[in-house]
Amino acid sequence: MFRAAALLLFPAIVASAQTPRARELGIAASIGGTPGALDAITDVAGVEVGHTTLVSGKGKLVVGRGPVRTGVTVIHPRGKNSADPVFGAWATLNGNGEMTGTTWLQESGILEGPVAITNTHSVGLVRDGILQWQVSRPGLQPWGLPVVAETYDGALSDINGFHVKTEHVLSALSSATSGAVREGSVGGGTGMVCHQFKGGIGTSSRRLEPTDGGYTVGVLVQCNYGLRQHLRIAGAPVGQEITDLLPCVASADTTLRPQMRRCVGIARTSSSTKTTVEQGSIIVVVATDAPLLPHQLKRLVNRVALGIARTGGFGGNSSGDIFLAFSTANPRTGNDANVVKVDMLPNPRMNALFYATVQATEGAIVNALLAAETMTGADDLRVYAMPRDRLMAALKKFGR
Repeated sequence: MFRAAALLLFPAIVASAQTPRARELGIAASIGGTPGALDAITDVAGVEVGHTTLVSGKGKLVVGRGPVRTGVTVIHPRGKNSADPVFGAWATLNGNGEMTGTTWLQESGILEGPVAITNTHSVGLVRDGILQWQVSRPGLQPWGLPVVAETYDGALSDINGFHVKTEHVLSALSSATSGAVREGSVGGGTGMVCHQFKGGIGTSSRRLEPTDGGYTVGVLVQCNYGLRQHLRIAGAPVGQEITDLLPCVASADTTLRPQMRRCVGIARTSSSTKTTVEQGSIIVVVATDAPLLPHQLKRLVNRVALGIARTGGFGGNSSGDIFLAFSTANPRTGNDANVVKVDMLPNPRMNALFYATVQATEGAIVNALLAAETMTGADDLRVYAMPRDRLMAALKKFGR
């Protein structure tokens, strides 16, 4: 028997059981740059992150009942209690995906309200949930074009059961906090797969040197893309070293995913993935406190694709790789005044921000892989966590 999806709410504070991250394992140093205090998007002052995680059921998929492995993640650029918009921009590497609200973002250069990430079939409900939250809060405009992005969790979860509800959106919005951010199989990343390992939510940051302005770039990803053989971490071909532990069916019942291999007895058997077609998606949100105007944020957000490429992403035909960047500098730029004066970093001084964006994007993807644990979901599909000991052995082999 299935029960209704149980609400597991993870606030942005990391529990003591959080697994070692790229910085603690020494990987961040090989990626490059200097992480911020939290090595998270919340190193940019004011940014808050909230998750609602839905996990229930097991065994055979029954649409409308489960198993459920899904959720919602939200990012407030200036915190949930601020109605002050930010400058923003967006970009896409491959567009087989969705991010709502981008038409007005591109037209105005202004991001108003939070950014949310969920599963593909819950975008509309999450958008409406943000509107319900927004119009009920004093000081916020009485209309909106919320930004909501998605990746597909239909392999592990009952995506057509529409288990994300308005109360889950409201919970993620209201519980968002600054500080350390929960990663891995949480929020919108609960049912996601990355390079055929368990993926999900990851975050990282880079702090510029004082000579470059001392600014911070923070990145949060929902990674659900990539093939194993392409996975590279800190330049090492990790995916070619760990060729087993591929997704499999953890059941002897041949009626469950009959065309897919079983896990029993072959979990560590080497298996080629070269004939597999790259599928999946990744959503990336970049925050910075550097005083950038919208056209400069467009330049910055374009560099996200380079960080994805460093980890082995190619933006395949069926992939939805969509990115957004915002700056928390220049407050009150949304005021209806005769003249608004803003600060702007000169273009020649943006190189350090470009490097930081690439490095933090790679770091966030690695942190998502490190945090995610092995998960068994719909029709007993099992997706393994990336084994940290074998990852470290591979990095050592290649001098990282």
